[in-house]
Amino acid sequence: MDFKFNNKKVSGVLTVVPKNTVKFLDEIDNYGFSKEKCLNLQEVMGFNERRIVKGDECGSDLALYGMEYLIEKGLLNKEDIGALILITQTPDHFMPPTSSILHGKLGLGKQVLCFDINQGCTGYVYGLLQAFLLLESSCNGKIVLINCDTLSRRACQYDRNIFPIIGDAGAITIIENSEEENEISLNLNTDGSRSDWLKIPAGGFRKPSNDETREIKELADGNRRSEDDFYMNGAGIFTFTQTDVPRSIKQFFETSSIGIDHVDYFMFHQPNRFMLGKLAKKLNVSPDKMPSNVVEKFGNSSSASTPLVICYNLDKKLIKNRFKICIAGFGVGLSWGVTTLEMGPLDFCEWIEK
Repeated sequence: MDFKFNNKKVSGVLTVVPKNTVKFLDEIDNYGFSKEKCLNLQEVMGFNERRIVKGDECGSDLALYGMEYLIEKGLLNKEDIGALILITQTPDHFMPPTSSILHGKLGLGKQVLCFDINQGCTGYVYGLLQAFLLLESSCNGKIVLINCDTLSRRACQYDRNIFPIIGDAGAITIIENSEEENEISLNLNTDGSRSDWLKIPAGGFRKPSNDETREIKELADGNRRSEDDFYMNGAGIFTFTQTDVPRSIKQFFETSSIGIDHVDYFMFHQPNRFMLGKLAKKLNVSPDKMPSNVVEKFGNSSSASTPLVICYNLDKKLIKNRFKICIAGFGVGLSWGVTTLEMGPLDFCEWIEK
């Protein structure tokens, strides 16, 4: 589905990562591969280190830390907030919504609209869409978009397909109306027939968690995980990112007012360095314009990976300059989406540690 918006802007982006750092080389004995195979895997995929939470810390804790940081620094006034949109696949509870929990902890006004969206890799594009729609319907105040996930707590430490890439993070993006004329194009797609390619099989109401689903089992390929853990069809997801995603992005630019050659930066969801490198070639985009350096430093943090790649690569640049940015996400659902917009100068753009 295609969307067009005018007179909207992103005015600030903050990403929060845990201080806890784990290194790929310290975990290779878990994966059932020889050291040589693990080192080859590290070289190809860009594995190095990543940030994951400790204990029972949740994505909302990272988001709360970031919100309090912005408020204390005078970068965000609580009274200016009109709505809070929270994107997560690792909520604090089945109920209440995590956005309501944050609303209470922050002491926001009763008129502030809050809701959660269950989305993963494409969640940043979904969140921007919801923010633009709210502003289009005369929502008063700034929209706070929060993307936060702690999927490391749902990844088996012995699963070499998932655990080496998973990172945790929270991100806060402020979206508001703009007096300057601009056009924002956005497109989203879904293919639920492949929804089981990225999945946590047990733990919900369809298949509640029990002793059997929590048992870690060795699979036919020698990998190990339980049904309570995150599963990925690696080969299928790779094919998806090299076929559906670039084809859709190319079609998007055929009808966009901005040509693909006029985009300054492509800030895409960060699955791993290998996939992004192949995707850049499919789109004929220079690697300098499409950073792929987040997974090797922080891991793949689901929908928070997109604001993280923005903050990590364009922090000071976006404070002073304006760029044409293409943002894309693709994965869980299966879903994929793309948007183009002008960003900068921003009120803030940085990443911090909790």
